[in-house]
Amino acid sequence: MTTDATRPVPSVPPGPPARANALGLVVADLEASVAFYRRCGVAFPSDVAGPHVEAELVPGFRLMLDSEDVARSLDPSWTRAVGGGVFALAFECEDAAAVDTLHAALVAAGSASTLAPFDAPWGQRYASVADPDGNGVDLYAALPA
Repeated sequence: MTTDATRPVPSVPPGPPARANALGLVVADLEASVAFYRRCGVAFPSDVAGPHVEAELVPGFRLMLDSEDVARSLDPSWTRAVGGGVFALAFECEDAAAVDTLHAALVAAGSASTLAPFDAPWGQRYASVADPDGNGVDLYAALPA
């Protein structure tokens, strides 16, 4: 039996390394997820149609949302993870007041607060909510020095 510790590690081909340029999420309700992430400032196109949508978060990095049907079309054995969110996405806010404002707006729109805003010992105003699929979304801003 070969274990991971005894398997040879393949060499990496020469050239530039791969670079991450997107985060893809499989969502149960595309419209609800688009609405949630728009409230966080993600600029999805206004004409969302079909089972896939994406928007640039920062130059060269996109957030992609796919319906569960898309996931099953690519892998018929795909099933949703059970037991809570499977990732956390963090959004930097302009300042501490913006963390509180966005947290309140997301909760007022129906998102569950998983961590009320607080001044963290590492120097940030910090809060968390759950997206429509239960994944963690952190909100933070540097506190004044």
